[in-house]
Amino acid sequence: MTLKRIEVLIAGGGVAGLGLAVALGRALGPGFAVAVCDPALSREPAADDRVSAIAAGARRLLTVLGVWPRLREPIQPIREMAITDSRLPDAVRPTFLAFDTEVELGEPFAHMVENRALLVALRAAAQEAGAHLLPLAVDHFAAPNGAMDVVLGDGSRIAARLLVAADGGRSHVRTAADIPMVRWSYGQSGIVATVSHERDHEGRAEEHFLPGGPFAILPLPGRQSSIVWTEPMAEAERLVALPPEDFHAELERRFGLKLGEIEVKSPPRAYKLDYAIARRFVGDRLALIGDAAHVIHPIAGQGLNLGLRDVAALAECIAEAARLGLDPGDVEVLQRYERWRRFDTTAMGVATDGLNRLFSNQSDVLRAARDFGLGVVDRLPGLKKMFVREAAGLTGSVPKLLRGEAL
Repeated sequence: MTLKRIEVLIAGGGVAGLGLAVALGRALGPGFAVAVCDPALSREPAADDRVSAIAAGARRLLTVLGVWPRLREPIQPIREMAITDSRLPDAVRPTFLAFDTEVELGEPFAHMVENRALLVALRAAAQEAGAHLLPLAVDHFAAPNGAMDVVLGDGSRIAARLLVAADGGRSHVRTAADIPMVRWSYGQSGIVATVSHERDHEGRAEEHFLPGGPFAILPLPGRQSSIVWTEPMAEAERLVALPPEDFHAELERRFGLKLGEIEVKSPPRAYKLDYAIARRFVGDRLALIGDAAHVIHPIAGQGLNLGLRDVAALAECIAEAARLGLDPGDVEVLQRYERWRRFDTTAMGVATDGLNRLFSNQSDVLRAARDFGLGVVDRLPGLKKMFVREAAGLTGSVPKLLRGEAL
């Protein structure tokens, strides 16, 4: 490895880390050296049945960065969203709120994309943008004398003007920088699986609010859907351990037969659900993005999109500073990024936390109140449009990349 001094070193080769590398490489060119460190870069992205809802703002970012056209797997737009609130034994689940999900004419508010396909496209785009992909971990680091001195897993050293932590919810870099997290567990797990069905979903997504937690049906290409099924942790463990025919029966009780007979196409897996947000998004020549900065409930499908909003904001701050000849690790550059992202992230975390607590309970009083509220919102097209644009990442101070503009 010949790298010794670079501008930005990114710890973590996931969606956020690679996205930032592509953004900086395309904006600032080969004279602005960027590297991504992650042991996982030594191998192809692992097989992964999980999918993500890429909001309109994030899709615009990926399009500008040349990533979206590289996606070779079929992509499914979400054309409609329906929300129900019921108990599990209820024979009928009335729709309390329905959205036409276009943010602009012909532009859906989100598309469903396979996680692995997105990572493959991001890696290729990062290499084309001139980023150095290093299959090594960040071991330890310090920031003396105007640079971040980073020691990698093989003992080699790199001096970077800025270190970016994009290494996930259990971020080693964040922990080593002694940045605390506000964190709690929901006592819930999300069960994820792919389901095929007889009839076409026509791009319709559904969120069934059940007492155990939300049950989301997200359309995939063809006659398939992804489910994100929230239950208390012990119940989720019991469900995924059931024999296939028993799991199918439990799934069918929640999925229903609106789309005909269903079949589970991937092994169901349960993931523990937590809330966590860093007390600071920046440190001495250090910035946090993605899950290293925040982890939220998947009730609104916003986790990955929040990370890409971080990418858009940090890339813009760095690019503008670099063009003025300023240090990308300067405290004013980093504070601008933190101010830009802190409120939006906190607001989204509070909203998803509140929604989960409001709907994941057995209270008849709360159920009556929330159903009344959903009915009111359903009768206010302007308010529904605002909610769709917020979920798409197109409200407030929107970075250039999320508006579909190059840096």
